[in-house]
Amino acid sequence: MPKMKTNSSAKKRFKLTGTGKIARKNAFKSHILTKKSTKRKRNLTHVSLVSDADTGNVKRMLCIGK
Repeated sequence: MPKMKTNSSAKKRFKLTGTGKIARKNAFKSHILTKKSTKRKRNLTHVSLVSDADTGNVKRMLCIGK
């Protein structure tokens, strides 16, 4: 069998943490920022974790063993 190819868009969007969880960036912080409050924009800056329901799909895209 040939090697599995990593999904190129997924490798740019997700990062594996030290404990094996998958980190992601929050949405809604790329444009149209003038109408959003400073507090809202600041809270969107932090990294979030991928939910348990989506972890399997993301790991498959990144070719990480379950």
